[in-house]
Amino acid sequence: MAMASSVKVVLGSIAFAIFWMLAVFPAVPFLPIGRTAGSLLGAMLMVVFRVLTPDQAYAAIDLPILGLLFGTMVVSIYLERADMFKYLGKLLLWKSQGAKDLICRVCLISAISSALFTNDTSCVVLTEFVLKVARQHNLPPHPFLLALASSANIGSAATPIGNPQNLVIAVQSNIPFGKFVVGIFPAMLVGVCVNALLLLCMYWKLLSIQKDVEDATGDVVAEEDVSSHRFSPATLSHCASFNSDELNSRLEARSVLVSPVVENLRNRVPSTEAEIKRVSSTGAFESARSSSASKTEETNDVASQKKEETVAPKRTPSKEKPRDTCTATEALEGKETMTTKWRRMLWKSGVYLVTIGMLIALLLGLNMSWCAITAALALVVLDFKDARPSLEKVSYSLLIFFCGMFITVDGFNKTGIPSALWDFMEPHAKIDHVGGIAVLAVTILLLSNVASNVPTVLLLGGRVAASAALISVADEKKAWLLLAWVSTVAGNLSLLGSAANLIVCEQARQAPHLAYNLSFWSHLKFGVPSTIIVTAIGLTLIR
Repeated sequence: MAMASSVKVVLGSIAFAIFWMLAVFPAVPFLPIGRTAGSLLGAMLMVVFRVLTPDQAYAAIDLPILGLLFGTMVVSIYLERADMFKYLGKLLLWKSQGAKDLICRVCLISAISSALFTNDTSCVVLTEFVLKVARQHNLPPHPFLLALASSANIGSAATPIGNPQNLVIAVQSNIPFGKFVVGIFPAMLVGVCVNALLLLCMYWKLLSIQKDVEDATGDVVAEEDVSSHRFSPATLSHCASFNSDELNSRLEARSVLVSPVVENLRNRVPSTEAEIKRVSSTGAFESARSSSASKTEETNDVASQKKEETVAPKRTPSKEKPRDTCTATEALEGKETMTTKWRRMLWKSGVYLVTIGMLIALLLGLNMSWCAITAALALVVLDFKDARPSLEKVSYSLLIFFCGMFITVDGFNKTGIPSALWDFMEPHAKIDHVGGIAVLAVTILLLSNVASNVPTVLLLGGRVAASAALISVADEKKAWLLLAWVSTVAGNLSLLGSAANLIVCEQARQAPHLAYNLSFWSHLKFGVPSTIIVTAIGLTLIR
């Protein structure tokens, strides 16, 4: 592609630079507007600077990718409501054999859940649970947080729905879901095992000592607290707003439950005072009669006994009647509880069946975005209630970010700069020999950490595939899979390499009573060797 005019090159580069700066550093002091607004600003500048026309900007938005992303987020939300991640957490604790065993389980469960429900979702819902598990076993949380984040990135590479860049690659390459999984799954499996082995080697001594050597604060969490932990909403780092109608209904229900108790207490106060007066007066009267003859006392005793015997049978029915009523009420409540329990079990089974059906449809090669949207709407209908609370948990800011990014990257491509850079790199990055694969991998790895992985895929994807297609059709598919593998694993290089890393870091830092700060340098110490070794091993296994 020929270079555009000098004016378009300069203005397009400025717009892309602003987008890149806000995407990588969303809180810069002079423009702290965040990633989402930064992507929209970059898109707007591409149109204002006339690098793109308005029609070209709209055409640059990839609706199938947005549909697939939206559908997978909704499915993940309903799976979280159906306690899928709670069961994964229980699996993490089942017959645990110590710290080394736990860290291997964290790696495996994080990888599997990320492949099926996206890495960001897995990190959102599992971070606090991993912290509680580490606290319960009196272990340092640092290795477990690294295991969660790094394995989530590696595991998400195995499927097209594992992370956003894979969604882009799957849609642009038209590689069927099944072939995508078969091509990368061996690399993912070996990569997770190697990553766990590296964690064990690097933190063997730390995992063999008590947590108080590193962090002595906090008590051990009871096992019941861990197993009954309720996960945060799976929102892909988006905070859902609280439903005001739900709040009002809860307050009304609380007032209904509390008011009879308060009223009962109020009614009991006067009666208690009357009883006190009656008892005191009776006591005075009895003391006055204490000087009377013993014969009178005996007569009164006999009379009182007869009176009690006479009153007792009259009081018995009045006591039995409330008891029978309570028994009937308890039976009714128990029946309602069982009915509610069975309904929830059926609903959860329906959620799991719909999700399995979606995965089967994807494996059969049906349209991925429409499969995800159909599954999402099936879950909404199956829930049979207002879907607003669940849909509010969708990360719409992420969808808007993608819209702005599509426009900005397309405008930067129109300047001709990416094509010129690729023309320089292409002779050295042929994937038909080892040296070319190594050069291509290093280029993708560096760009993914500098420009982020999704923009890297959008910039390089078509060019890498076109270059490989000149060799063979099989090499074109391999080029796409190599791009998916390297751009995903590259996220483990540094804390800023992927959104999953940042989610784990922020969730751990803000966890109530379990806060832990995962620093940039502590992540880099493990991330660099892990990324290089896992990437290199995976490149030899991708077909």
